[in-house]
Amino acid sequence: MNTDTASKKAHHGRNIKRLREMLGVKQDALAVELNITQAAVSKLESKEEKDTLEKVAKILKLPVEAIENFNDEGALNFIANTIDTFHYKCTFNPIDKILQLYSEKEELHKEKQELYERMINEKNELIEKLLNK
Repeated sequence: MNTDTASKKAHHGRNIKRLREMLGVKQDALAVELNITQAAVSKLESKEEKDTLEKVAKILKLPVEAIENFNDEGALNFIANTIDTFHYKCTFNPIDKILQLYSEKEELHKEKQELYERMINEKNELIEKLLNK
């Protein structure tokens, strides 16, 4: 292993970009959270920027050290060990919810049909009364 490469200082901007991409966070979303433009995020990712590391780390829910000391192996281990925190945990059975919504839709359709039938019957009764006069 080349010690020059191993001891090279991390490029924080590039590390932010790689970690952001690995976590599926868009530049636009990061820009909104940092209250800057997407172009400013792009610029931030292209330079050595230590001033905003803490803010970015907080937004990405990572320790600052993860950005400062990023390397492929370490990042993959970190993400593999914390990936559950980034997934939405469903608190209901989606199939049950679909069936419930379908049942509610059917009930509304039935009510609408009954209303139409009542309206038609009332209209026919009114016509019948008018014709019998």
